[in-house]
Amino acid sequence: MSATRRSRRSPRRPSQRSTAAGRNATQKARGRVFVVSSPSGGGKTTVVQQVRQRLPWLARSVSVTTRAPRPGEQDGRDYQFISQSRFLSLKRTGQLLEWARVHGAYYGTPKRPVLRALAQGRSLVLSIDVQGAKQVRRALGKQTVLIFLFPPSMAQLRRRLEQRRTETLAAIRQRLIAATRELACAPWYDYTVINDRLSQTVRRVQTIMVRAHRGMRRQTRDGKHNERGSDGASPN
Repeated sequence: MSATRRSRRSPRRPSQRSTAAGRNATQKARGRVFVVSSPSGGGKTTVVQQVRQRLPWLARSVSVTTRAPRPGEQDGRDYQFISQSRFLSLKRTGQLLEWARVHGAYYGTPKRPVLRALAQGRSLVLSIDVQGAKQVRRALGKQTVLIFLFPPSMAQLRRRLEQRRTETLAAIRQRLIAATRELACAPWYDYTVINDRLSQTVRRVQTIMVRAHRGMRRQTRDGKHNERGSDGASPN
């Protein structure tokens, strides 16, 4: 009685569809929301603009605000300038990922564009204050990377505010008082960077974002991240 011989099948190659699905799943896992905060006049808007010029894959969420446009600002590019009644309607109907009242005006981040970008595996950056950063971390958890920009000194921060020529002396004093409270929140950010030289600050923030986007974040023993360098980057 002869034994039957079972044919050995070669392993099946994954189809192009399954391979693509795997790539998409990996890409989605890398989607991050980068939150960049600083006191008013701390340079977060300029830093974010220059980082985005270097990172074409990094999307930006355009915040809504009830304040009036400053000279040179464009509706839909810098902010979406809306009425207070419209803002409160967005807040009431749950259409904002985060919101805060800062220096007498409302600011917020529309929720839908952020969630849509994450669903597509894209990373994006929000330039928002510490109140909003806390709300985004609560809402999105580990998908967020929080970066706080320190001014070199309070005296330098005051000079920057005065050079903008957009606030009264009373308003500048209020912003400096608020800055003291905001600086106290820096320890719960993932990264802190001293913004004393713009080019080095941009390079350091870019490095943080690229590593996080690629899933290559370094973690210190206490669970915080830090970036050291000759430009004054400060660990948490």
